[in-house]
Amino acid sequence: MSEDGFHVHGPHDHEIEHAQQGGHGGEHGGMINQIAMFTAIIATIGAIFGYMGGATQANAGLYKNNAAIKKTEASNQWNYFQSKSTKQSLAELARDLSSADTKAKYQDKVDRYEKEKNEIKAVADKLEADATQWDKQSDEQMHQHHRWAQSTTVLQVSIALAAIALLTRKKWLEVAMFGAGAVGIVVGALAAMHL
Repeated sequence: MSEDGFHVHGPHDHEIEHAQQGGHGGEHGGMINQIAMFTAIIATIGAIFGYMGGATQANAGLYKNNAAIKKTEASNQWNYFQSKSTKQSLAELARDLSSADTKAKYQDKVDRYEKEKNEIKAVADKLEADATQWDKQSDEQMHQHHRWAQSTTVLQVSIALAAIALLTRKKWLEVAMFGAGAVGIVVGALAAMHL
């Protein structure tokens, strides 16, 4: 500043002054910063949601595999049950065709096979119930996976809208970007709550 009150404004001073007042671009400078911050936050949330989607998909596959194993084990038990039924039928036939003094021996076998069949049936029923439970858990995980995937997709659309809003500087695109981000977060919250 000169002695008589006249101020000489150099280019460096001009840039410092603009930086203190929010930078170049006035309203657009604030919009750029806002969109950049929003994009970083949404990208981070989207990455977390994407991870959760992958985890639930892996769980669904694991649970479906467990269900298949239990179904196979149950099938093996039912085959074992059937073999005992066949042996029991043969023992009953032998009992019915045998003389009075050997009937008791065959009746003991019939009774033993009946007891063994009941034990085998209990194991097979338990394995089938386990398989059904694993299937149910797999379906729940797939539903949750779909929610995470929907959320991640909407957040990616929000990020794309942010890029377009930056390029075009259209306020309605910025509003759409915030709206899509909010929808993505809500859907992610639904996934977290298993809804």
